[in-house]
Amino acid sequence: MRLHDTLSGELVELPPPPEEIGMYVCGPTVYQRAHIGNARPYVIASWVARWLRHRGQRVRLVHNITDVNDKIYDAAPGASAARAAEATAWYLEDVERFGLDAVDVYPKVTDTMSEIVAFIEELVTSGHAYAVDGDVYFRVASVPDYGALSGQRPDQMEDSEPNPRKDDPRDFALWKATKPGEDTSWESPWGSGRPGWHIECSAMAANELGPSFWIHGGGLDLVFPHHENERAQSLAVGHPFAKVWMHNGMLRFTGEKMSKSVGNVATIKEVLDEWGREATLLFFLTAHWRKPLDFSTESMAAAAAQAESFREVFRSGREGRADWVELETALDDDFNTPEALAILHRWRAHGATSSLRDALAIFGLASLATVVAAPAAVAELAAQRGAARAAKDWAEADRLRDEILAVGWVVRDVSDGFELVPSA
Repeated sequence: MRLHDTLSGELVELPPPPEEIGMYVCGPTVYQRAHIGNARPYVIASWVARWLRHRGQRVRLVHNITDVNDKIYDAAPGASAARAAEATAWYLEDVERFGLDAVDVYPKVTDTMSEIVAFIEELVTSGHAYAVDGDVYFRVASVPDYGALSGQRPDQMEDSEPNPRKDDPRDFALWKATKPGEDTSWESPWGSGRPGWHIECSAMAANELGPSFWIHGGGLDLVFPHHENERAQSLAVGHPFAKVWMHNGMLRFTGEKMSKSVGNVATIKEVLDEWGREATLLFFLTAHWRKPLDFSTESMAAAAAQAESFREVFRSGREGRADWVELETALDDDFNTPEALAILHRWRAHGATSSLRDALAIFGLASLATVVAAPAAVAELAAQRGAARAAKDWAEADRLRDEILAVGWVVRDVSDGFELVPSA
């Protein structure tokens, strides 16, 4: 399998078994309910892990929770720990609804504090970092190829608010001394405080996967400064770090990047409540992971229609197989999900339900292949509706149709009577 690497700009071949593929994918900063854009890196990483495991590969997928961050202090003054715990529970509850079950561990910053402090100490001792009045800054100039991941020029990297305590405007915080009003802090060699954002992920990745691993994922918006800084810190202590940088395109809402700060967001919970997991997963399949993806009522309705078309072929009772190699080719070549989805629809059109059932399971969509029989009580209502239609009692037939729909079923008229299908 080959994946595009942001650093080299090239496709990188992953190793065959038995080598383990370590994957670290940046998770959310937990201060409010996560929006649907936050789900894209989670879903993509889960699919890649599931595909590799299907192909016989050992995979360890790590998806972190950032539960110490400025945004949390700002969102819940005096109650940051409680808010972080609450929002962590929300996020895990939301993503578990996708039914992908691919993540091995969800490390939290608060559970990795000793490793973070030790990492910073190593950077200070080696001269890659320096302490100033309880803060610790990373010395960007100590890493010769800083900027290689993002392609940023030195004049593009300065802070918008100059800090006279820094040796270089590009230097960034590894440790921040406790400020007035902050209700949580940890002890360190530099005094009471908390870690900066970037060192958190470097430490969690090394703690869970070691100094070198295969894939580091996350949204395209994290390339700079977050991933650039992660890479610099890790290289500074001799960690080769990630071999493939996998950055997914942004989810867009009416053409603009979905953002909590802008307010054009729909939460994971809201989307799953309205459209269901199957339509939402199919929506994510429609665009290549490196490309932007437009979220709208129209795009979700189209995904829901696709879900129904897959369900329909399994209701037909047809059985057949297709050439699995074409799906392998699409997914092994930079995990091309739009091409894979087109293949699945071709299989659907040809009634290759046996192959289709196996393929849908890779993406957590095995439920589309499950034909559910209507309860006896619903079947009886449908029979009564048929009798009402035969008697030309259209008002009663419509009333029974609505009653059937209210309990989650749709009645369809066919040549030899009726059929019942789930409404969602």
